[in-house]
Amino acid sequence: MKTLNIPQLPLPSSRLIYGCMRINGDNSPADIAKGKRAIEAAIDEGYNHFDHADIYGNGACESIFGDVIKSQPHLRNKLLITSKAGIRFANTPVTGEVGRYDFSHDYLITQVEGSLKRLNIDALDMFLLHRPDYLFNAEEVAHTLNELKQQGKVKHFGVSNFSPSQVELLQSKMDDALLVNQVEINIHNISAFENGTLDQCQQYGITPMAWCPIATVVYEAWGNTFNQDDVERIHLEYQRQADFYGCEKWVVALAWLLIHPANICPIVGSTNPERIAMAKQALALNYRHEDWYRLLEARNGHPVP
Repeated sequence: MKTLNIPQLPLPSSRLIYGCMRINGDNSPADIAKGKRAIEAAIDEGYNHFDHADIYGNGACESIFGDVIKSQPHLRNKLLITSKAGIRFANTPVTGEVGRYDFSHDYLITQVEGSLKRLNIDALDMFLLHRPDYLFNAEEVAHTLNELKQQGKVKHFGVSNFSPSQVELLQSKMDDALLVNQVEINIHNISAFENGTLDQCQQYGITPMAWCPIATVVYEAWGNTFNQDDVERIHLEYQRQADFYGCEKWVVALAWLLIHPANICPIVGSTNPERIAMAKQALALNYRHEDWYRLLEARNGHPVP
């Protein structure tokens, strides 16, 4: 497993991040056992950075991971554990409440404390604000994050799904540097290449983490706008490249992100140990600049201007 030095973190991070959103499955004993095996498989393959959120499985995913840590406490100091908060589902905690984003002081403190309890750890290596609260007061949020650090509950901070201007705003009030911005990046959603997100990451040394990196290749992208002709054209190019590089199409999709100089870290969310291992093939591909643009052309349906 290749690693990346994310400034200030105590360990180099595996270049591929293991995403824990699906490790609870349907919450059956069989799926929970499968999720634990997936965590252990990821660790065996050299993944040491695990991504969580308070809402994944309504907390069940963190609890499953916490059971692994409880049963193998020696693992804690070998892992980087990240979690997120800030999304509130509708009807919680009171029926009739609207779904919303919430960066209020008490809510964030409570959610971090809940994550720590479920994960069976004393502190998060990183805590990310999950989606921007349109009403967030940057100075108040910075105060809350500083308090979490002073209390020893969080070591470092980042954001998720933030625009460059939102990153700039929050960073202007923070004592600590924001270390990551976790955003959707895949062949369908290329906004990070165009809206300044990846430029900002390079400029300030922020590490971009890509969620849903293989959308369109293995599953339909969120808010899919591709028609059938688009999909067929894109898959034809993916297959050509998969044949050329001797791998699966979705491995090419990971390589397409890894080549970027901002050091994108794709989040791998499979619970299949074989696929968890296979994802590492993308790190070894000598992926070509021209093939990056071949896929972009296939995506757009026309050459670059």
